[in-house]
Amino acid sequence: MKFKSEGKQSDLNGFLDHGSYLEGELRFDASFRVDGKLTGKVSSEGDLIVGDSGEIEGELKVGQIFISGTVRGTIRAARRVQIAPNGKVFAEIDTPALIIEDGATFEGRCAMSREDVRGAAVPKLVAQKA
Repeated sequence: MKFKSEGKQSDLNGFLDHGSYLEGELRFDASFRVDGKLTGKVSSEGDLIVGDSGEIEGELKVGQIFISGTVRGTIRAARRVQIAPNGKVFAEIDTPALIIEDGATFEGRCAMSREDVRGAAVPKLVAQKA
């Protein structure tokens, strides 16, 4: 399965290349690609792409994330988490949609809940007479 960003290729806000290291807090609008090493906090409603050589450790809160590299920590994605065949995730995940492709590694815990139904009461089933 291929990852399709909802934005255009030109919407890429930034790129952390292989051999680059960043420690701290990252914020971006549309999409950001990590092929280097990032330690810290990521906050965005956009798309985070973790390339084959990308490593992230920390707290991630994004719209959606596509992982081909390694992620450790916590992931909260508003739309989707997708782990590619060579992706490795050691994290607690909270997302409405989780895609783990054949060959991927996932160790952790996942809660699949939708924001719009979190506070809603669970509907009761009512038996009707025929």
